[in-house]
Amino acid sequence: MEEEMENKTNSKTENEKHLPKEEGDVKYYSCEEVQAHNTSKDAWLIIHDKVYDITTFLEEHPGGEEVLLEQAGSDATESFEDVGHSTDARQMLQQYYIGELHECERKKEAKKEVYITTSKESSSWSTWLIPAIAVAVVGFMYRYYMLEHKSS
Repeated sequence: MEEEMENKTNSKTENEKHLPKEEGDVKYYSCEEVQAHNTSKDAWLIIHDKVYDITTFLEEHPGGEEVLLEQAGSDATESFEDVGHSTDARQMLQQYYIGELHECERKKEAKKEVYITTSKESSSWSTWLIPAIAVAVVGFMYRYYMLEHKSS
């Protein structure tokens, strides 16, 4: 009987061992902790500052386990996004969630530069002058061409 109880306790998956005790609790990991989990028997990933234990998924991954093992123990956000995973894949990822990266270790997202024209010069002379010159040149060429051929 004791042996059965021990087997039930040991049968918990790795994910269950790492999950917070209560749903509202979030377990935080350092990059160093995640880096220690980079083998086929114990593989963790960071994706968008969330930590996932993907050990049990390695053999099921459609792209092969090698792809995941290359990223194991590190931040795989860029690789994950570059592949363009489906909505189903993103939902499936949630079952491997074990916690989040410590706030102090999160990468600051690079601000994308956005160029906004606030100048009122859009109604300036350059927006109408170039087309006006083009029309004048085309008109002049048309008249010249037509007059040359009529007099011949």
